[in-house]
Amino acid sequence: MADSALVLIDYQTEWRDPESEFYVGDLVDIVARVNFLIDFCKARGYKIIFTKHLEPESPDHFGHNTQIIPELKLSEADVIIVKNKISPFYKTELDQELEWIHKVVVCGILTNLCVRSFIQEAYDRDMKVTVIKDCCAANTPEKQEYTFADLKDTREELEFINFEEFVE
Repeated sequence: MADSALVLIDYQTEWRDPESEFYVGDLVDIVARVNFLIDFCKARGYKIIFTKHLEPESPDHFGHNTQIIPELKLSEADVIIVKNKISPFYKTELDQELEWIHKVVVCGILTNLCVRSFIQEAYDRDMKVTVIKDCCAANTPEKQEYTFADLKDTREELEFINFEEFVE
């Protein structure tokens, strides 16, 4: 049974659509790093968990048309947690999926909202949390850096590293 998980927060098509008000920019490099990260973690026995934000009432944003970015290496063995709040834990099965997990590696979009919420809540559940910084995205670089700095200042045990450091 795995004791580590890679949690991929809200890598959805909405973020990379230039027509969307939620556009965060070109995600090609991030998607390439995340795909390598998925393979790297699978080879080491990690449980792979994707979250997907769904707003069932919204006809335009994060509605039924949004999907996990198709280029990502999502397999049938991976877990998909569908959520409709910022917190990936709120009224989802995430706690059950992480029941025997002690170490989580996390990355995703938006760093300052859903990713931050996951990090805080995993930390509060006494998990060892590693954040892969350059596999995350926020609306602005300033928001991203502030979020990482604030989390590190308030939770010294969190580990913040870049992709290359993790896969060495």
